[in-house]
Amino acid sequence: MSLARFIAHRIHFISDKKEGKNVAKPAVRIATIGIALGLAIMLVAIAVVTGFKNEVSRKVFGFGSHIQITALTNNKTYELPPISVSDSTLHLLQGIDNVAYVQPYAIKPAILKTNNHFQGVVLKGVDHRYNWDFFASSLIEGTLPTINDSTTCNQVIISKQTANDLQLNVGDILLTYFIQNNVRVRQFTISGIYETGLTDFDKLFIIGDLQQIRLLNGWSQQEVSGIEIAVHNLDLLEDTGYAIFQHTSHTYGEGYENPYYTRTAIELQPQIFNWLALLDMNMIVILALMMAVAGFTMISGLLILILEKTNMIGTLKALGANNWTIRKVFLYQATFLIGKGMLWGNVIGLFICLAQHYGKIIHLDPSIYFVDTVPIEITVWAWIALNIGVAVITLCMMLLPSHIIAKISPAKAIKFD
Repeated sequence: MSLARFIAHRIHFISDKKEGKNVAKPAVRIATIGIALGLAIMLVAIAVVTGFKNEVSRKVFGFGSHIQITALTNNKTYELPPISVSDSTLHLLQGIDNVAYVQPYAIKPAILKTNNHFQGVVLKGVDHRYNWDFFASSLIEGTLPTINDSTTCNQVIISKQTANDLQLNVGDILLTYFIQNNVRVRQFTISGIYETGLTDFDKLFIIGDLQQIRLLNGWSQQEVSGIEIAVHNLDLLEDTGYAIFQHTSHTYGEGYENPYYTRTAIELQPQIFNWLALLDMNMIVILALMMAVAGFTMISGLLILILEKTNMIGTLKALGANNWTIRKVFLYQATFLIGKGMLWGNVIGLFICLAQHYGKIIHLDPSIYFVDTVPIEITVWAWIALNIGVAVITLCMMLLPSHIIAKISPAKAIKFD
């Protein structure tokens, strides 16, 4: 053990406990509390922002996947012109790097009508290749439609909001009107009710069989409204979208003049993802403010420690200790205080995160925030990086106040009381 560390250890763990009057103790406690609260708030902020972004993104991707291919003459309505999709095209897309799965779909506007209510919706048709994981996790009642490639399924799932508005339950017959040259009516059976929290999407979409839309529009078995593509790594979403564009930009489909049009979910829903991007700035501001508060409380605490130990500093200088050795004594003390504060900060922050994650204590309005409770998510690497960052930055901030030791004269310091 070095001399500086030995002295710091004696001062921090032994000497201060024996002293009846310790002027620095309240300031040290405040500094420790500042570190603990600052780290706890930063930990909670990162967990909330990360959880919120991931949860909202997961729901948006669940409704429309990560990448969509439609006709280039997309009129930005829910009555899309068809594209022709062959099995070879689907295999080509499936073979592109980072592509997880490919699924065709079709959409068509409709009106749901009961004896007392009606509501405009969009029927989204899917086939047997559709990945139901998202809706399976959001299903609150009933079962998913049983869709295969041999028969036409008349089952649909609707949102809880639509079910409440129209007073419908699982097993009810749903009269659906499609406005074309002539009004056409279809009867669907409600097999399940889902709830995602994305109010704008929930009240709009019902999910059923792709073949129903083909029959309504008179489409062939290769015609669809578009193709949804999921990726493995979201960090490569833009690159994957560009690779798909390169492979399909000159693809027309047999008998069609409209080339494929590739867009990522971020391009399809810019308002949501731009809003989520603003959360990163909010998190940076919170981290900067909390780091400043924790740092300045530690600086003030260290300055008070130095002033209280001025007599000791003069004695050490008179005995031959250089300025850097004495500075290290107080830097070791600062390290002990920062470590204690960070320990309590992690305990408090993780307790809050776990309580919210498992207890769902704080609730939100899903019509505004897209989630009904505050989501919490933090990775081990983010937690480690935060702790390392706080430790390094606060210790670096301690170098400046410790420099005041060099200006203390031994002769005057020994007389200091």
